[in-house]
Amino acid sequence: MTSAHDPAPAGSGHSDLPGWLRRLAAAARGIQPDQLSDIRLPPTGGRPSAVLVLFGEGRDGPELLLLQRASSLRQHAGQPSFPGGALDPEDGDPEGAGPWRAALREAEEETGLDPAGVRIFATLPRLYIPVSGFVVSPVLAWWRKPTPVAPQDPAETARVFTVRLAELADPAHRGTALHPSGYRGPCFAVADTLVWGFTAGVIDRLLYYGGWERPWDDGRLLPLDHSA
Repeated sequence: MTSAHDPAPAGSGHSDLPGWLRRLAAAARGIQPDQLSDIRLPPTGGRPSAVLVLFGEGRDGPELLLLQRASSLRQHAGQPSFPGGALDPEDGDPEGAGPWRAALREAEEETGLDPAGVRIFATLPRLYIPVSGFVVSPVLAWWRKPTPVAPQDPAETARVFTVRLAELADPAHRGTALHPSGYRGPCFAVADTLVWGFTAGVIDRLLYYGGWERPWDDGRLLPLDHSA
């Protein structure tokens, strides 16, 4: 038996998802790792983790839930990101139910959302973040019963916010982030911040597979400073 926030059983389909989300849900079944990132998983090592990619229906249309990490953190300080974190032993198998359990637990701890209102519909292939050594499973979910969210620990989370998919897809808000280290990748200037790195890379692919992407200028460079 599945609980209110368990993934749907195999073969149950996606009829309970809003129409605008079904294209992504269908595509997610066949997405391969190299269709999301050109960085290969390490042959050994890497700390299993998961992020919750939570889609909701806001007053002005479909949106994504994001948070801004506290500036005092050791890794990825001040960066916008999806809720999430490392798998704990009690979460279970990293290649089984572990990622969605960890994603829900971490999202609740960081934002205060009620997991019972979250409907998971896919887990994407694991992706590697070399700078932190995390092997991350993006867990896709529908926020079918939204609840209030806010930072639960200011030492870890500076703010919690949503961004409309239409705003993320708007070419005026898109560009290529350029880091002094040589990193280049998609970025989004939205919600008074710059979303870049791993989070922006995942959003870029979701816009494509969800059918929301609009032509944009990847030659528009948005330099990042040394502290970013």
